[in-house]
Amino acid sequence: MKSYLIVGALLLVIIALLATNKKLVETVKNIFKIEDLRKRLIYTCLLILVYRLGCYVVIPGIDPNLLGEGSALANQMDSNGLLGLLNVFSGGAFANAAIFALGVMPYITASIIIQLLGMMVPAVQKMMKEGESGRRKMNQWTRLLTIGVLALQGPAYVANLYHQMPEAFVYGNAFIFTVYATIILIAGTMFVVWLGEKITDKGIGNGVSLIIMIGIVARLPHALLAELSARLNTSTGSLIMIIIELVLLFLVFLATIAVVQAVRKVPVQYAKRIIGNKQYGGVRQYIPLKMNAANVMPIIFAQALMFIPMLFANVAPKFAGAFADMTGVWYNLTLAVLVILFTFFYTAIIINPQQMADDMKRNNGFIPGVKPGKSTVTYIDNILTRITLPGSIFLAIVSILPALAMKFLGVQQAFAYFYGGTSLLIMVGVVLDTLQQIESHLLNRHYDGLMKTGRIQGRR
Repeated sequence: MKSYLIVGALLLVIIALLATNKKLVETVKNIFKIEDLRKRLIYTCLLILVYRLGCYVVIPGIDPNLLGEGSALANQMDSNGLLGLLNVFSGGAFANAAIFALGVMPYITASIIIQLLGMMVPAVQKMMKEGESGRRKMNQWTRLLTIGVLALQGPAYVANLYHQMPEAFVYGNAFIFTVYATIILIAGTMFVVWLGEKITDKGIGNGVSLIIMIGIVARLPHALLAELSARLNTSTGSLIMIIIELVLLFLVFLATIAVVQAVRKVPVQYAKRIIGNKQYGGVRQYIPLKMNAANVMPIIFAQALMFIPMLFANVAPKFAGAFADMTGVWYNLTLAVLVILFTFFYTAIIINPQQMADDMKRNNGFIPGVKPGKSTVTYIDNILTRITLPGSIFLAIVSILPALAMKFLGVQQAFAYFYGGTSLLIMVGVVLDTLQQIESHLLNRHYDGLMKTGRIQGRR
């Protein structure tokens, strides 16, 4: 009860601070004055509500009374880092054995595979450059590959669920149950993907990313309550430690936003041309090179590789055990090194200095003081290397922050996920993108933006 009172008091303080901000109140009024923006926000909220309701609809044939806090499945979420992370991404549907249990992560996996194929396979790369028709084909391939991924993950999820809680299966683990449960999971994930696409088309923000972010944020009150309960119900806990944790979390968010928005502007001068009585070119523009161009992808790749040692648990138990502990030295050291390597690798894939130099030369542009051609390629490549190094180190620190929070601050695992890793980067990136779209609607209608000074920069 004490935990709920503290959370309620914090919410009241936040609401009071927001209500006293005249600029914010005026901005909210302007948002609802724009009919198109108002409809988009309401439409987005309704679809998100449908998604959240589906996270509590249990698969038919499983007893919902045996799920929830204290169940074997919930305990497995707390002890297993990967399953706990999947539960966070699904907004708790994974632990609820809901029809949306697998969330949109299979779709994200399929999208990453298609994206990598587009970078390495010439035929796929050519299709990606075919415009709208190519985009439709790629989306269709992604959906088909998503169904293939789900056909593998669905039975594995049902088997793990039966291993943890066989008593929850009303009709037992018959083959027919596994088949129709897998079909339900496939339908649930594809329905969530459809919701995300509808939000992108008729709502506000990137739908799939927004659904992931909502799932992560939905676990925040539960994680905060668990942390408050752990702090206040133990002899070593205190309210001071909770305040310190919240202040540190706020500082981590500030640092992440600063690095996500950090851009190195490379000046480009375009030659002046006079055609008839009109002048073309002769202006200076900038190429924005982001410090964190790879975004969250290096952490996702690195975390996927970190679970490979678990496959050798029977052959080499000591080796697997060294990488099983999220707070262990070997686990975090290896994870940090992999994140740094993947950051350079993924940045080199998505940013091509040779193509940038060719585009500038084709449009009569050049970097002041740098010769066109090979010198321009070398110049851009050197800048990329210099800004990617601090960006990769920052990503490595972010990836191990949850382990540091658990190890040195004693933070509960569920709450530690919000201190770093993919959860933090996804929340920051999606919120910035959504706010950027809202601000563009306001500025197009001659209203002030969301900020008094400056403009919100999204990941793009």
